[in-house]
Amino acid sequence: MRPFLILLLAALASLSRAQVSVSGIYPHLAMFNDEGECGTGAVVPFADRLWVVTYAPHMPKGSSDKLYEITPDLQQIIRPESIGGTPANRMIHRESNQLFIGPYAIDAERHVRVIPYEKMFGRPTGNARHLSDPANKIYYATMEEGVYEVNVNSLAVTQLWADEADKTGRHADLPGYHGKGFYMGQDRLIYANNGDHAPEAKKNPAVPSGVLATWDGRASAWTTVRRNQFTEVTGPGGILGSSDPENDPVWSIGWDHRSLILMVLDHGTWHTYRLPKSSHSYDGAHGWNTEWPRIREIGDDDTLLMTMHGMFWKFPKTFRPGHTQGIAPRSSYLKVIGDFCRWGDRVVFGCDDTAKNEFLNQRKAKGKIAAPQSQSNLWFVPPDRLDHLGPALGRGAVWLRDDVTPATPSDAFLFSGFDRRALHLHHEGDSAARIRLEIDLHGTDEWTTLQQVELPARGYQWIDLTEAPAAAWVRLVCEDALTSATAWFHFSNRDERPDPPAPLFAGIATPSDTALTGGIIRARGGNKRTLHFTAIAPAVNDSTRGGTRDVGLYELSADLQLTPVDDDAAARFQKTQAAIPVGVLQADAASVLFIDDQGQRWRLPRGDAALDRAHPLGPQRIDREVATERDLFNAYGTFFELPADNAGGFSKLRPVTTHNLCIHDYCSYRGLFVVSGIANDSPPANEHIIRSSDGQTALWVGAVDDIWQMGKPRGHGGPWLATTVKANEASDPYLMTGYDRKTLTLESDQPTTVSLQIDIDGTGLWQTYRRIELTAGTPVKHEFPAAFQAYWLRTLSSADATVTVQLDYR
Repeated sequence: MRPFLILLLAALASLSRAQVSVSGIYPHLAMFNDEGECGTGAVVPFADRLWVVTYAPHMPKGSSDKLYEITPDLQQIIRPESIGGTPANRMIHRESNQLFIGPYAIDAERHVRVIPYEKMFGRPTGNARHLSDPANKIYYATMEEGVYEVNVNSLAVTQLWADEADKTGRHADLPGYHGKGFYMGQDRLIYANNGDHAPEAKKNPAVPSGVLATWDGRASAWTTVRRNQFTEVTGPGGILGSSDPENDPVWSIGWDHRSLILMVLDHGTWHTYRLPKSSHSYDGAHGWNTEWPRIREIGDDDTLLMTMHGMFWKFPKTFRPGHTQGIAPRSSYLKVIGDFCRWGDRVVFGCDDTAKNEFLNQRKAKGKIAAPQSQSNLWFVPPDRLDHLGPALGRGAVWLRDDVTPATPSDAFLFSGFDRRALHLHHEGDSAARIRLEIDLHGTDEWTTLQQVELPARGYQWIDLTEAPAAAWVRLVCEDALTSATAWFHFSNRDERPDPPAPLFAGIATPSDTALTGGIIRARGGNKRTLHFTAIAPAVNDSTRGGTRDVGLYELSADLQLTPVDDDAAARFQKTQAAIPVGVLQADAASVLFIDDQGQRWRLPRGDAALDRAHPLGPQRIDREVATERDLFNAYGTFFELPADNAGGFSKLRPVTTHNLCIHDYCSYRGLFVVSGIANDSPPANEHIIRSSDGQTALWVGAVDDIWQMGKPRGHGGPWLATTVKANEASDPYLMTGYDRKTLTLESDQPTTVSLQIDIDGTGLWQTYRRIELTAGTPVKHEFPAAFQAYWLRTLSSADATVTVQLDYR
């Protein structure tokens, strides 16, 4: 009996180690494939288990991805029936009590049947209830417009529309591609895609892309509802489908270069609403940057959870025309989320964490990093934490360089849920314009006038709407035609974060720490499923200050054990194939300067002045992808979210947090965010600090969305500091978006007028916000209103002079 007990205890101890978790992430639940990306396509509780499928890019015939069964005690079972592919569909069929997820049908006893890709070719993106025989059949849709009818009992497949990659059969020939959403309601099938094959779609987020379309099951062609990028299509029935399809509304969320778009089908008629964007990282017109945004049930009585463009949203279950009050932001997030559900007392997010391919998201600032193995994980989050990640930030337009028809109201734009609201208005017409702002107080489609705005010819005006009534929606009307009109909203909630990093970051080195270790970190390839860390430390008695010594090569495992490894070849490979680029940033007295791959100059604030000193471990990592096609840019104490170039690139940068720490390197691994640059005296009680078994070094691990707690974005700098300038020559753009309290100080050695120009939307739509007259040697201060936001600021002097324009962001 004693040997058995010893074995049992050893097994339990091993299980305990394997189930270590940090910030709601269990490393042992990480999912891997052999492809260029490993996203989580669907996460569904069913038959006392959590079922998960992962996907690879562009694999309509199958891949190395798996169907996972997660037990209540968090054991991960890889189902032997797995055939992979690019699945993101899921539906529970009520009548047969089966879960359809990917190409799999799972019954209440957890038996798994498979529909082979030879019978149902394509990348399955959605399921829908059947139009005429819902008890016995369902529909499957693929990302390339294939539609199949499947018998839920026999799994017999009938092709209704051929996938566009299948050159035989009847094709829908819809505009766009990269299908995302599929649903049945009001006697029709509704299909959404969010990409386009046009080469320009890989470069310009404003080109036409995507479609929302319907089919009644009989017509010889689909009907295009709207030519824009759309993702989710669902209704109050959610994963079960509508129980009253003739009367239930259907919702579809999408976007264009202006803002988010919410389309609602109600009693046969489509209605349009617009919402602001939090993040621009999703904006690529090719569609790849936007994984499956969803509207899902998470156990709240009256509201669903919507994910869209980096924001968690409350979405009322009763939303339909005449009852549109209640959509509200919860918080901003950084993870890339494919699907989510409520399981027990947690919301479980299936993420897209680490990709072998960077696709179009490549830039010199990142250098060349040897490809990791693609991997992703689940993120278990208490529901109330969804209100306490990043502060809500919303930006978007109803008009953007648009010609406006007289007396035609704009789309309704969300007006509720934000503490601070403001509007930039501009037009290029030769005549003055009077624009009327109207509000719908309670979401009942009853509109009243809020105010009239007079714009001169080619005029611009900023309007503070913070004190306006807390209406549900706002819209704009002009009785005259407008030429190239822009109405861009900037919304935000108060950022109550304290300045210093939260205690969970204790141990990450500060500028005053001299006893520390750091080094290059990288999730490995080749199915090794561990992380390598080439640790270094400041050189002992180094009179040159800045020299380093090798500590050794270390390996981080799934149970978060950090152990030394004797492998000189692997250490050399890591140092050369994941080297930190040098010279990415420049700094002068005025501010931090970054020059992008197109030669465009951009200026950023500094954090702690101590960070001007050279890092004790040499160059720091400035830019790295930390979720698939999402970069974090680490500059002088601040982490910024940096979209891919095809989603706006550096012009759409936004600050996430100012940490003022000496972070040396960072990456993602098994769904965790990993940081090197740890002080030797880091607190032993911090569970986020993983110390090596030999006691020589350490790493910090957590969730990427922990970093919101590092500190409120702040800093100091500007376009000029005692800078000799030429009359009417514009300065470099200086970042302005996402900061809270903003104070401007100006000074000149000559009498001059300084024009403050702001980029309204991050695409170079520059307008003069204010002109400030300066007398020689007399400083002038300007406090920006609390609601004022713009993407970038630049300045011009009316005279040759030596001028200072500096900003404090607090």
